[in-house]
Amino acid sequence: MTAGRSSLAGLCLGVSLLAFPCVGKAQEARSGGSVIAAVSGYNPELVRTAPFWGRRVVGYLPTRDHTPLRYSVLLPKGKGPFPVVINYSGYDPGGIGSSAYLKGDTAMSVSLDRDLVAHGYAVFGVNARGTGCSEGQFTFLTPSYGQDGYDIVEFAASQPWSDGHVGMANWSWAGMSQIATASTRPPHLRAIAPGMVLGDARLDSWAPGGVPNMQFPSGWLLYLQSRWDALKEGAQTEHDQRCLDRLAVNTEANRKDNLRDLILRHPLRDAEIEKRNLAARTSQIEVPVLSMEAFQDEAVTSREGYYQDTLAPEKTWLVQTNGQHDAYESLRYRSLLLGFFDRFLKGHEAAFSDTPHVRVWLESGSHGEGHEKVEQMTPRLTLSGAHYPITATPHVFTLAAKGVLEDNATPSTGSDSYAYPVRGPDVDVDADHYGWGALPEHWREGSLAYTSAPLGKTLIAYGPASADLWLSSDMPDTDVEVTLTELRPDHQEMFVERGWLRLSDRAQDPARSTLLRPFPLDHVDTTQSLAPDEPVLARVELSKMGHVFRAGSRLRLWIDAPGNFGGYGFSPWLLPATNRLWHDPQHLSRLVLGTVPEQGTPGLAVSAIPAAPAPCNDVLMQPCRRDPLQ
Repeated sequence: MTAGRSSLAGLCLGVSLLAFPCVGKAQEARSGGSVIAAVSGYNPELVRTAPFWGRRVVGYLPTRDHTPLRYSVLLPKGKGPFPVVINYSGYDPGGIGSSAYLKGDTAMSVSLDRDLVAHGYAVFGVNARGTGCSEGQFTFLTPSYGQDGYDIVEFAASQPWSDGHVGMANWSWAGMSQIATASTRPPHLRAIAPGMVLGDARLDSWAPGGVPNMQFPSGWLLYLQSRWDALKEGAQTEHDQRCLDRLAVNTEANRKDNLRDLILRHPLRDAEIEKRNLAARTSQIEVPVLSMEAFQDEAVTSREGYYQDTLAPEKTWLVQTNGQHDAYESLRYRSLLLGFFDRFLKGHEAAFSDTPHVRVWLESGSHGEGHEKVEQMTPRLTLSGAHYPITATPHVFTLAAKGVLEDNATPSTGSDSYAYPVRGPDVDVDADHYGWGALPEHWREGSLAYTSAPLGKTLIAYGPASADLWLSSDMPDTDVEVTLTELRPDHQEMFVERGWLRLSDRAQDPARSTLLRPFPLDHVDTTQSLAPDEPVLARVELSKMGHVFRAGSRLRLWIDAPGNFGGYGFSPWLLPATNRLWHDPQHLSRLVLGTVPEQGTPGLAVSAIPAAPAPCNDVLMQPCRRDPLQ
């Protein structure tokens, strides 16, 4: 179905709340046989945010197969029409403006919505099919998600309060909706600003490097239900029986068949998993994209399926930072976001002109609490790339005997063994608490550590990295985790990045792998067991990073079994084994790190690097601990 602006006009099924008048046919909407009641006010003891919009309209929009999707739109004060910014996910956007929303009980940022409305944008929230109060069957990230997004955009463009210029914003699931929707090319979509997405859900989250991660999907389902509970509160306040009835249906359906079941039924990449690989379709995106990612993202990692590489570079802007999943709330980023929309939705060229296509924020920190902590995050130094992408130069460190990480490609001799599975220490990088977990029992027998000499000059690491390890095991399969840290002169060890690989999933895609970025083929047909004690090349991908290793610091690479990382809890291969890391002339094990120079590269600007490093634990999501080998 091709839906233009005029073809969806007049199909509004919504009602106005907060005693504001309806638009279109909203006044005729009925729920459970009775007109949805208007809400004249809320309990002042519960309200934390006063309504900041001129009018709110709630209703159900039609899709091409006539499945109604629940929406809520917050309109600015004034006559309009207005450009529209869409928040589309399965959380609670169909209830923005509700009583729960006004208490801050919502998945995204009330503060961001307020700023968008204040800048003259209609904020349009809509729940995906089968989620919240929307009808239909919930199938996470399948092609129907983008098709519905097309219909959502064209519906929003057709409304009398819309000027026909539509953009999309927000992060996480609401970021995935943007790349899924833009891949279908709706005519009235002008720009998207996705943050923190699963471009390739399997390798980004469900099984990084092929290692199953069931903890995050399980925790995510609990969070999803909490968002629907917030919608329920709003619907009860508004006496919206249609919404309440659908919430009950969707909750029961999701209890019986959910993301956990999908992953259990499809433990390897097959056609059903590939349906959810959004990055396989992002080459179809034609609109400008302002993308954001956090290097230590505890929910989706910074990998994101590398979907940005499929976009037109001249229409791509990227902001990267150390920090957490909700770094999108940063006010520093918000100023760019508003300028981006002012240019591409309002036509104000000067609002987003001469802007570097890549901005990298390093050593970002903040001392606030809650949302304020993320909003006030500030980098100590920045990289700015005139064009996308910034090109990194490979820097090779070689793993050698006696736990040495040589700053060159000189072969060593011999091998080192370790007991498996002794899990690596947890790294709890979440917004409320971040730190190193306790060292597990027998960690000295179950891990290997390779440490460089003190650096003679500062090294700026940037982008993905590859730990090319020659490994063997006396079992038919094994999992490996590598952790890159900075060992400071004061013997504090700072977390930088992690990566994982199940060795049976080691086959690489030659068309997509590079010296710095391994890219597993990751398919049921390419898995291969290990022959006992026969070394194989295991290229372990470390997610994208940005970090300054100052002169005098040392690099360290840990090798062990997967431990927990933020919301990620792994199910490693459990058969006890003796694993061996080889580093002889025939088996050159190495760390290949992307680096950029401090100065002298055309198109790349590096701000002055503070001589002293940031105090330990002041850098968001990069905790320190005392050197356990000291």
